[in-house]
Amino acid sequence: MTTAKAGTAATDAAKAGLLPAARLPAWCLPTDWPRANGEPLPARLTWRAGQIESLTPLATPADAHCPWVMPTLVQAHAHLDKGYTARRTPPRGPGLLAAIEAIVGDKQHWSEADLRTRMVLGLQGAWEAGVSVLRTHIDWPEGKPTLAWQVARTLAAEWRGRIRLETVALVPLRFFAEPASAQAIAAAVAASGAGAVQGGFIHTSNWNPQALACLMRAAQDLDLDLDLHIDEELDPKAQGVATAVRLARELGMEAAITFSHACALAAQSEDEALATLDAMARLPRPRMVTLPSTNLLLQDARPGFTPVRRGLTRVHEARTRGITVLVASDNVQDAFCRGGSIDPVEAFLLAVNAAQLDDPFDSWSDAIARPDALDRTPAPATLGPGSPADLVCFEARPDLAWPDLSARRRILRGGDWLETRQDTLWTPAKLTTSSETS
Repeated sequence: MTTAKAGTAATDAAKAGLLPAARLPAWCLPTDWPRANGEPLPARLTWRAGQIESLTPLATPADAHCPWVMPTLVQAHAHLDKGYTARRTPPRGPGLLAAIEAIVGDKQHWSEADLRTRMVLGLQGAWEAGVSVLRTHIDWPEGKPTLAWQVARTLAAEWRGRIRLETVALVPLRFFAEPASAQAIAAAVAASGAGAVQGGFIHTSNWNPQALACLMRAAQDLDLDLDLHIDEELDPKAQGVATAVRLARELGMEAAITFSHACALAAQSEDEALATLDAMARLPRPRMVTLPSTNLLLQDARPGFTPVRRGLTRVHEARTRGITVLVASDNVQDAFCRGGSIDPVEAFLLAVNAAQLDDPFDSWSDAIARPDALDRTPAPATLGPGSPADLVCFEARPDLAWPDLSARRRILRGGDWLETRQDTLWTPAKLTTSSETS
């Protein structure tokens, strides 16, 4: 064997590993995977050279210490440009529009150094949480690329191979009022390269159906995927989602369209909302993202009153119709959401309770654990030989269920265990590598 080949073999052996027992969610297992007591049996999972080598069902149910294991996480909607500014943005009143006003006042501090420091803080937090794909919306308040956009695109290149950072141009709807301006915005997004997505802020406060049509035609002309901040309100008269769905069908759009927020669907009559979802389900690649942290905080916000309406969209009805439903964190420690973290599991736990999601691990965890979920053509969900050895392992303890934010995590990327601040809290006997599988 040549020296080069010997080195390659040694590297492959070093990347071999084993999880003797892993409790995987049902959605990423073959349909014929055996069950016991209504749950999928645990798996013996091996990997080599960055890919899963085998996934074999064990004969008995998981013991109390069998870790919960799933693919690496997706953070489908964040705002890295705004994050970690809460201490310098005092509240200006309740609700979404007051938060927008507060963050506009903070932009005087947005130097390159400030943006980079805060964005890296968000990326590092996501990385340690087990995120491999992160989509961030970046403000374009004047309808053109900003310093924040430039910093985010630079970081996307720097973090390539660790986190796939996608950037969405968050542009107020008024800048799309004329076809020429809409085309110019779309051209600037397209020129930014891979991972750049066309966005827009659509709300009853700026509603202009002609501008929405121009936005979508421009995206269609340049084959851009869309991610729309749309109907983030509880006004039943909001028509953003319904209009966007109709336009997408009229234009014959093949791009992936993500409807972020869509809270107004929950305020509309059941017949009206379900008719919109029926039409959305006929689009080629529809997605909805629900953002429980900020929307529970900002919607139905009145001084001195307890909110009585939830700021969530109709996640159950959308999923029943085959629409991909994702859960994401949205804002973190800024004027929109003054606390929290960028960990998708934190947002997911809130969604489990607020949206009453049954069977969180086996049925709903794909809302944060499908790293292909933002791809135009998602890959099959089933995990098996040849799949990337990119996993998140949650420590299991007797009688505790998932999600449990106190559970320690270990992250496997490319067949290697990451070194994080939680590593020393794991029992080595549960996570073995190299010699046991060489």
